[in-house]
Formats: sequence, C-alpha cells, structure tokens
Amino acid sequence: MTASLTALRDAILLAALPHVPFDGWTRRAMRRGAAHIVQTASDADRAFPYGAADMVIHYSDLADRQMAAALERRGVAKMKVRDRIATAIRVRLEQAGPHKDAVRRGLSVLVLPGNAPAALRALYRTVDAIWVAAGDTATDWNFYTKRALLAGVFSTTVLCWLDDTSEGNAETWDFLYRRIADVMQVPKLTARVQDACARFVAPFRGRAYRSAGSRP
Repeated sequence: MTASLTALRDAILLAALPHVPFDGWTRRAMRRGAAHIVQTASDADRAFPYGAADMVIHYSDLADRQMAAALERRGVAKMKVRDRIATAIRVRLEQAGPHKDAVRRGLSVLVLPGNAPAALRALYRTVDAIWVAAGDTATDWNFYTKRALLAGVFSTTVLCWLDDTSEGNAETWDFLYRRIADVMQVPKLTARVQDACARFVAPFRGRAYRSAGSRP
C-alpha cells in the first residue's frame, strides 16, 4: 500500500468515525466522511474496496500507529516492563475513548465467521506493536509466548472497557493492572518448571550415557 493511499484511508476514516455510531461500518459512513474532507464517493470506495471488515481492520492499524507515536513521546523506555505494557494498552483505549460506540460496532463486524482470520491478524499486530513499543527484543519461543499472553490481556481489557461506566474508566484500569500482574508471573513459573524438570532429568541422562558407554 502506498503512503498516499494510506494517508487517504486515514483521513477518510477519521472523518467517518463520528458517523459510524449511526450508520455502522458502512460505505455510507465512509462516503459521508469523504465528503467532509472534500473527497468523492469514488475516493471512499477506492480507499476501502472490501467493505466493513476492511474499514475496521484499517481503524485498528491506525490506532496502533497512533498508540506507538504517543508512547514514543512519553518516553516509556524508562518504565518497568509491566508499566510500559499497561501504559500502552491504556493509551490505546484512551485514544479510542471518543469512539467507543465505533469500537463496539467494529467488534460485531470482526466476530462474523468470515472475518475471523482478519480479526486474528489485527489482534496480533496490536499486541506486537505493544511489545515493540515496550522495547521487547525476544527472538526465541518467548516472542510468541509474550504475544499470546498479551492477546488475552488486551482482549479481555477491551471488553471490560466497553462496559465500564465508572469515573475515568477506573474499573478498567484496575482490571488491566491485575491481569498484567498475573501474566507477568507466568514466565517466572515457566522458568521454575523448566529448571525443576532439568534437575529431575539430569541424573537419568547421566545413567543413560554411562549405560550406552559400557556397551561393547
């Protein structure tokens, strides 16, 4: 996708967001957004040729980029890892605050059976963007474990946020911090299990080696 097309999609989408709560993720909403920035209906159709799922996926991509830019300005590198992750998710949801109804309608689009693969790819890109912004440099199996764990945290936090009516979304942030605290324990527990298994297996490996070495 060219930079000019991405910029067009961004502009139309941002202009269309206020219409989504009323029109849904439809071509009507996109065309109204296009008209608002003096673009034609044809421009809207060219920008989003695949319909509702195309619009929602691009909104997720735009939100990821906005989140990354905001985190860079905040200088999260000085924070602890768990605080970087929590800040990233909080920033992303706070930025989506004015468009909560659009997010809710977007989820109803993504849960349709035919959109499941695109929804999973969007979720992966989001959690990957969060880990990258948090400074993750893992290249081994931890790379996938971290993203799988964070996908669960992010998804459940979004659902909590959509139903949160507390002042300043206090319930959502409390839920988020608890979930991250739980998840951060998993790598430690996994390391302990691996270490225990290694210590348990080591004597048997030695016996097998000695037994094999004694054969004629």
